[in-house]
Amino acid sequence: MAKINSYKGLDVYKNAFEAAMSVFTLTKGFPAEEKYSLVDQVRRSTRSICTGIAEAWRRRRYRAAFVSKLNESETEAAETQVHLQFALECGYLDAKTVDALDDKYEHIMAQLIRMIQGADHWVVNPNSKKKNV
Repeated sequence: MAKINSYKGLDVYKNAFEAAMSVFTLTKGFPAEEKYSLVDQVRRSTRSICTGIAEAWRRRRYRAAFVSKLNESETEAAETQVHLQFALECGYLDAKTVDALDDKYEHIMAQLIRMIQGADHWVVNPNSKKKNV
């Protein structure tokens, strides 16, 4: 297993970023009246997943802060799923697209949960000479 030196090397970050870009592209086709409501909300929640992961990475010296940021990313992923369900019900996205995105976000949440459960592996102890990552 290769050493990860940055949040950008985390599979969960890569998956979240890719999914966020997919949502960005898809929401370009939403009606203009949704620009400052559903489009803005779903884009913010997808981006918050990525930023939360980056923030968690930088807070690895503090287990509670690391876990808290990952948990926030998990809740943003669930929020994204809700926004996508609204997009489906409003007819802005088709069921196949929403199902595929929902599966991606389920996978992302599972990755985040595994990181939370294994937080001790990721946390950096500044008093230790042993690197945890």
